[in-house]
Amino acid sequence: MPRSPTAFLARIAAAFVLATFGGAFTVNQAWALDQGDDVTKLFSFGGACVACELSGRKLPEAHFVGANFSGSVLVASNLQGAWFVGANFSKANLTRADLRGANLLGSNFVGADFTDANLAGVRGHGADFTGANLTRSSLSGASLVGSQFGHVSGRDAVFTGASMMAVNLSDGHFDRASFRGANLVAANLNDSSFAGADFTGANLTQTNLASADLSSAKGLTQSQIDQACGTSATRLPAGLVARSCHGGGPNVVILHASAPPHGPGAPHYIVDLGF
Repeated sequence: MPRSPTAFLARIAAAFVLATFGGAFTVNQAWALDQGDDVTKLFSFGGACVACELSGRKLPEAHFVGANFSGSVLVASNLQGAWFVGANFSKANLTRADLRGANLLGSNFVGADFTDANLAGVRGHGADFTGANLTRSSLSGASLVGSQFGHVSGRDAVFTGASMMAVNLSDGHFDRASFRGANLVAANLNDSSFAGADFTGANLTQTNLASADLSSAKGLTQSQIDQACGTSATRLPAGLVARSCHGGGPNVVILHASAPPHGPGAPHYIVDLGF
């Protein structure tokens, strides 16, 4: 039976009050807005829910706006199409979670565990995955412009067809990862290991390969390497040679030129390599 207008408005009012005073709550609480059983559910979370247990929850298209879910457990949760806007999920456990098509705009996933998670098609512009575990995760077709992946464990991860302009992939382990057809323009691969990784068809224009170990990487060609730069410490497959980086690589400036996050279509970016 549909809920009465009065009951629905009461829910809205309660959610507004909780949102207003959310900062005064303990770190184990968060507020949520549920639009009722008579329509498609839309959950909006704010406030804090530190170390909450949410494993297996079905939260497709949920909105986490400025919420603090650090250390929370969302193992095998359904978060398809969810919005993470300026949210804090540092050290959260998202193993086997389904985040296909989610928006991770400017959110904090430092030290989070995404082992076996599905992040295909996510938009992670400006997201911070520093120190995260991406082992066997799928980020195929993801748009990750300007995101941080430093010190990441990305063994067997899939970045096939991902847009990774100006992404930081330094000091990580990406053994056997797939970067087939990925756009790595102006990305930083400094000091990372890519043993057995597949770079077939990847765009390495102005990519920084300084001290990267690509000695057993697959699919690399001299024409790709000619577009990138390295140092004497760069390790490449036999027969390939990288030109030297000058001045630490290009000066990358990313100019956001899109509508607000909830506007139609994907955000547009202008990338100035600053030569």
